[in-house]
Amino acid sequence: MPRAMVSDRIVTVFGGSGFIGRHVVRALAERGWRVRNACRRPDLAQYLQPLGSVGQIVSVQANVRHAPSVRAAVEGADAVVNLVAILHESGRQTFGDVHVGGARRVAEAAKAAGIASLVHISALGADLNSASVYARTKAEGEAAVIKAFANAVIMRPSVVFGPEDQFFNRFAALARFSPVLPLIGGGHTKFQPVFAGDVANAVAAALDARAVPGATYELGGPEVKSFREILEYILAVTGRKRLLVPLPFPIASLQAKVLQLLPSPMLTVDQVELLKTDNVVSTAAMREGRALENLDVRPTAIETVVPAYLYRFRKAGQFTDMHTH
Repeated sequence: MPRAMVSDRIVTVFGGSGFIGRHVVRALAERGWRVRNACRRPDLAQYLQPLGSVGQIVSVQANVRHAPSVRAAVEGADAVVNLVAILHESGRQTFGDVHVGGARRVAEAAKAAGIASLVHISALGADLNSASVYARTKAEGEAAVIKAFANAVIMRPSVVFGPEDQFFNRFAALARFSPVLPLIGGGHTKFQPVFAGDVANAVAAALDARAVPGATYELGGPEVKSFREILEYILAVTGRKRLLVPLPFPIASLQAKVLQLLPSPMLTVDQVELLKTDNVVSTAAMREGRALENLDVRPTAIETVVPAYLYRFRKAGQFTDMHTH
């Protein structure tokens, strides 16, 4: 889209240097917002600056676990976006402190500063009654946000894909050295993968007052695919033949107990719990107009984006002749 003139509107984006964050920062900069990226390590976020005009994107130090830094980051802003989340716990980075406490601190600071708009990114599958701590704390975080900032717009994306994703890339990397790929729970879990750029455009639409204040939107792509179908697609794109072996949930949990001890866990017990529930947009959200399309965003299919970044997992990268496989 053509870049808009830079306005005086300031948006503070917590976690703007993360995977989804960089797409959000780009989308907002294109629409003329002045973007203040609030992150723990501003010195590592310099790559965001070319996404906007000179001086349009600035990174500041903030930690959602530290209330004073959150209050400083939102001061003088017109809107706030919170993207901060973790996939597994590590040290002081706990689900409770980040997903619940962090969400509450951002919402309370935004309300106290008189901010007009707040968009909070949650996750599809957020559920107060879930056996997964991730899903449960995501739901608790949503409740904390609405309690502090009643008009906040909450967005729940399904599995998000894009060049730096932790889903398609992870299994493509695993297929490089492992002769088998595990179909956890038989591979029947359903997902509705959504492109990071579409999530970013949904956030921008909400800040342009195209979302219903206080509503919860569920963001999914154009297709629902099972875990098995996604792994089969990854293997087809990367040109690899691997055995897909069903792994019952109890055995997967036992393996995860060991794998989650690694510095960068391939799988955790909590993630196995998450896989017991489908991750798709609900019929209620579609019926009530709380889906991606209702924000004037046309969902992007995985086939139009994923091959462009998974080619590096082929035996000869982009030079692999796929017709020979």
